[in-house]
Amino acid sequence: MAHSVTFAKHFALLIALSVSWTVSAAPFAEGPKKCLECHEAEYEVWKGTQHAKSYKGFHKRKDAKKIVAAIGGGKSVKKNATCALCHYTVARKKATSRAKAVAGPSCESCHGASSDWRKVHNDYGGNADAKTESAAHKKERLAAAKKAGMTWSFMRYDIATGCMECHGLANPNLDAGILAKMLDAGHPLKPDFELVKYSQGTVRHRFYPPNVNSNQKLDKAGLSRLFIEGQMAKLVSATAALSKSKHPGYVKAQKARAGAARSALGEVKSVASLKAFLASPNDANARKVEAAIKGKDLTREVGSLLPSPGSYK
Repeated sequence: MAHSVTFAKHFALLIALSVSWTVSAAPFAEGPKKCLECHEAEYEVWKGTQHAKSYKGFHKRKDAKKIVAAIGGGKSVKKNATCALCHYTVARKKATSRAKAVAGPSCESCHGASSDWRKVHNDYGGNADAKTESAAHKKERLAAAKKAGMTWSFMRYDIATGCMECHGLANPNLDAGILAKMLDAGHPLKPDFELVKYSQGTVRHRFYPPNVNSNQKLDKAGLSRLFIEGQMAKLVSATAALSKSKHPGYVKAQKARAGAARSALGEVKSVASLKAFLASPNDANARKVEAAIKGKDLTREVGSLLPSPGSYK
């Protein structure tokens, strides 16, 4: 089952950087401080997350050291290719610089390595800024940045796919042999990861016009659509992961992920394209569903499945 091309590209890049730590002609991550130049509010939110805090403490944990030793990756968690796939942002200052882990999971872990799209993303046209940019130019800019490798926040299924690759231990670039050693050494795999619960708590950073100074909450209609997008990403991820490894614990966890997603999506009867998706869970069919539910209020069908705000991580 094919995973998101965008995220496969991003994670393939992380492997290349973390394995060789040498110069690469491919797009590269520049690190969260580049994003801070324009996105201070979002950066401040990120600093308070476990993603950000993990950079200083994760490599010191006994379980992390045990796992990296078990997979034969030396003593340094931060320099280990497998660990870098999900636990670090591996960046360069410029194309000819040496790559190194500079942060925990950060902006580019979700939005893609920025070297090719950052300037496009920041170009509002002539002397315009975010407030005065023309609608036509904005449309062109969004498309150009996407083509250059950016995953915009409105590409929510693609964002969800990236979350599932790590939180579902289903990264397509994770070697099956190493995966088995990780699991036997105690690496966790939590089948119950759910997108709304984990994205609308401490990591929420929704500073959008007209109220750019407020970290806005999604309404129930938006949460319902996000829930569906997350469940689709989970099902695609789990289905693909089942062909990765025959490790009993891994197979059990992926079947649990797939089963939970199918059960949740089965509650949505009003979206005709979901039937085709459930029959063949892949990215193309998921995006058809995403297009079909855009702007719709599916709270009646999904509302009871949403996690309570008090459970948000």
